[in-house]
Amino acid sequence: MHRSHPSINRRKHLMKEMMADDFELPTEQQQIVRVVSSRGNNLHEVETSKTEEENFLVSMPNKFRKSMWVKRGDFLLIEPIEEGDKVKAEICKILTTDHVREYTKAGIWPERFAKKATLEELPAQNQEDSDCEDDLLPNTNRPVTNQESSEEEDDDDEDTTSSDED
Repeated sequence: MHRSHPSINRRKHLMKEMMADDFELPTEQQQIVRVVSSRGNNLHEVETSKTEEENFLVSMPNKFRKSMWVKRGDFLLIEPIEEGDKVKAEICKILTTDHVREYTKAGIWPERFAKKATLEELPAQNQEDSDCEDDLLPNTNRPVTNQESSEEEDDDDEDTTSSDED
């Protein structure tokens, strides 16, 4: 009998937990924040919805490590911790766009983050409508070729041949 690797099993259960999430609203202790940068060692610098507060560090719990990733601009649900001077909170939940929608409907989404959230939702709503290739981001792994310059060279060649004939 083949046994799967424990980390794969853990990742599967975490993803299942996130997908089966009932969009429970945050408690009074929990807070919604946005990731500003990653500091390494599973520490992330975050900003709160209050502009007067300075940025602080949050830690990622062991259950999320090596199975869930957080990037700049993501939203998190955090819970404060008592110990530590620099690290002031721990991540409870990584918020998805579905969470943002539900929290906005419930009226608990911070106003400071509201503009970004609505701008991010617009492309997702228009995704079915846009079949145009112009909406696609350019592939940065391919070298850029100037097709216009080769066409101009062809036009120049035609002009010189026609002037030689006269």
